[in-house]
Amino acid sequence: MGHGHHHHAANATRAFAAVTLINLAYTVLEAGYGFATNSLALLSDALHNLGDVLGLGLAWGAAVLAKRAPTDRHTYGWRRATLLSPLANALLLVAFSGALAWEALRRFNAPPEIPALPVMLVAALGIAVNLGAAWLVRDGHDQDLNRRGAFLHLIADAAVSLAAVLAGAGMWWLGWEWLDPAIAVLIGAVVAIGAFGLLRDAFNAAMDAVPSSIDRSQVQDFLAAQAGVLAVHHLHIWSLGAGEIAMTAHLVRPDQGDHDEFIDRLNQELDERFGINHPTLQVELGRACEHDRHDRAPHGSAPGHAHDHAHEHGHDHEHDH
Repeated sequence: MGHGHHHHAANATRAFAAVTLINLAYTVLEAGYGFATNSLALLSDALHNLGDVLGLGLAWGAAVLAKRAPTDRHTYGWRRATLLSPLANALLLVAFSGALAWEALRRFNAPPEIPALPVMLVAALGIAVNLGAAWLVRDGHDQDLNRRGAFLHLIADAAVSLAAVLAGAGMWWLGWEWLDPAIAVLIGAVVAIGAFGLLRDAFNAAMDAVPSSIDRSQVQDFLAAQAGVLAVHHLHIWSLGAGEIAMTAHLVRPDQGDHDEFIDRLNQELDERFGINHPTLQVELGRACEHDRHDRAPHGSAPGHAHDHAHEHGHDHEHDH
């Protein structure tokens, strides 16, 4: 499994490198034509693509950092970089979408004449570039937030380029020069909508929220249903980044002598059922569980009431905290 993880990480790094360099080359080309034709649609899309290049560069750097081995100080390695990268990526997108919308609204009063054919050709090239780049990072984008951020950017870019092609067609055939700033507004809206979802998910991951792919109550019920388990508490589930999900739990399991075999089996089943591949299980023989109840690290209660809940817990072990 370790070999497969390193192979996946190497593929991710190469994919991000290729996509970043391809998009950088296209951004330079698009910006050049945008300045030459005075097209805000091309310039705004180039600015958007520059933001994507920066975001892809962050994702590339995060994929490289995620390969670093754990140390005595960074015991999980640098895998969390793949969670912080999408957060920075989303913030960049929000900033760029606001700038694009502002400039577009300024141009509505007096839209300049735009040669439509170059706009259509360059934007059509953008569709091919972005779809090709999205294909390179498609593997695992539904599980890896870092890849998902890059994948969504590239798909949105392809859609925006298609809109720019349609705008160029409208300017060419109908003489509607207002389509140029209108497409810039559309680009800003697309970027903002895409950034909101990514920002929400990246923020939740950075705050150690339970991954959206996992139902915490199902994990709780699964653990509570194991042979000999009387209660489950101190259950936490969070993403480590780079496709790894961690979990801690305390299991009250007295009068059982097969704890090593029990933990080995449970670790495997947690991975197979829920994708939790970094669990830490603490088996407790007693019922009081006073050792993890203190004011500095409360779990499920206000700090001032930790001892009260600890007393209640001694009478009712079915409550999770």
